[in-house]
Amino acid sequence: MNSLTVKKKNHAFLSVITDPSIENELSDFFCFLVPGYQFMPAFKNKMWDGKIRLYDSRKKELPIGLFKYLKEFVGARDYDLFVEQDAWYGRPDTEVPIDEGDFNSFINSMNLTSGGNKIKPRDYQLTAIRHGLENKNALLLSPTASGKSLIIYAIMRYFLHNRDKNFLIVVPTTSLVEQMASDFADYSEYDEYFNAVDEIHKIYSGKEKSSDKRVTITTWQSIYKLPATWFEQFGAVVGDEAHNFKAKSLGTIMGKLRDAEFRIGTTGTLDGTQTHRLVLEGHFGPVYRVTNTKNLMDSGALSELKINVLLLKYPAEVCFQMKKAKYQEEIDFIVSNEKRNTFIKNLALDQDGNTLVLFNLVEKHGKPLYNIIKEGAHKNRKIFFVSGQTDVDDREMVRQITEREKNAIVVASLGTFSTGVNIRNIHNIVFASPSKSKVKVLQSIGRGLRKSDDGRETNLYDIADDLHHKNRKNYTLNHAAERIKIYSKEKFDYKIYELEI
Repeated sequence: MNSLTVKKKNHAFLSVITDPSIENELSDFFCFLVPGYQFMPAFKNKMWDGKIRLYDSRKKELPIGLFKYLKEFVGARDYDLFVEQDAWYGRPDTEVPIDEGDFNSFINSMNLTSGGNKIKPRDYQLTAIRHGLENKNALLLSPTASGKSLIIYAIMRYFLHNRDKNFLIVVPTTSLVEQMASDFADYSEYDEYFNAVDEIHKIYSGKEKSSDKRVTITTWQSIYKLPATWFEQFGAVVGDEAHNFKAKSLGTIMGKLRDAEFRIGTTGTLDGTQTHRLVLEGHFGPVYRVTNTKNLMDSGALSELKINVLLLKYPAEVCFQMKKAKYQEEIDFIVSNEKRNTFIKNLALDQDGNTLVLFNLVEKHGKPLYNIIKEGAHKNRKIFFVSGQTDVDDREMVRQITEREKNAIVVASLGTFSTGVNIRNIHNIVFASPSKSKVKVLQSIGRGLRKSDDGRETNLYDIADDLHHKNRKNYTLNHAAERIKIYSKEKFDYKIYELEI
């Protein structure tokens, strides 16, 4: 028979019952090559075929968020689909509408504040909150600086008001644990029904895993090895900055959260691959685009962005010397180039306002840049260095100080400041290291788009390197071309300037 019977196995997985021949079709349909698999040790050592399989034919289960793709699979083949209701977990396709009046009353009851001032969620935030609550499974796609923490806070508060179970928030970094807790304390300063200190338990770096508090904010690294029994307390989970989770560890966590009825992911961007999108949708639910950066800038919610691509053209003899350089050799040459680093130093020091200089390599590039910028700066100008080696408290101190300053320079690693760390009053961003990652580029740009106190535009200086010889374009020049494609697609205002170095 050409039919499939589907029901919820739990809140994490669907049970799919069908003929073996259709099972094979399902396996092929939900099987994808992982981008870059050929470079991974497991593939090179012939321990893995480079594929990720989202349908488990042995357990006959599929991540619950892929239900819409299962329906597409069935529809394209003209198969019959029977959806059964589980006595405990219900149906996989049930949306629970929320009365508009009740929803608005709840929003008002929170007495939301920011910096001690009463605030109201923007329309797109309200729509996203309702979408998450009504659908229970969703991957909310909303750019950096769009106010995702407020969306998460409102979803959490509604859940706690209407359910008896606990609420779990999983983030990729320790900095985000602290920032999320700080944001919640800020929003709830005058909320008579929620006290952040009493209700929030934070887990990272060996902190106690058990607590009697209803809200847990944790890094995924801190909990993925915990027993399934620990996860039974949670009726809802939010995965913030979900694109940064390791797929296997995320799968482990989400698989243990069998009783988490609400499964919400948030991310500023996806990497553009089908595999990445489907893995995240499988765990959280279908993508829902909340808004985009261009709309936020047009509405005045974010700073205007002006992008300056500074294309550094090297002498012909240097290009000839580098014509056969391998990728790492080219990177080593660029980050250690004295003229290039001096140019970046002068660029940072010449900027008016708070400036964020982003690098990739700590020892080879970040620290030398910081040293020459600090040496060249006026003695009263504050210069900070932040990398993965900087502890959480010091990062938070830098963030707070910078928000009060008007002319500070923060030299920071991409991995630390491109994701999740929001600083108000960033006026200039310098991309000191080459990158072609769509995720890193857009996340990094978002660091500077939060509306500053003075309402000024944000300037981005993208340092690109032209080492081409004849028809051969160098690696980092190609990376620059990829970044320009991103700027064009996002409809950002950008100009390209050629500079001799």
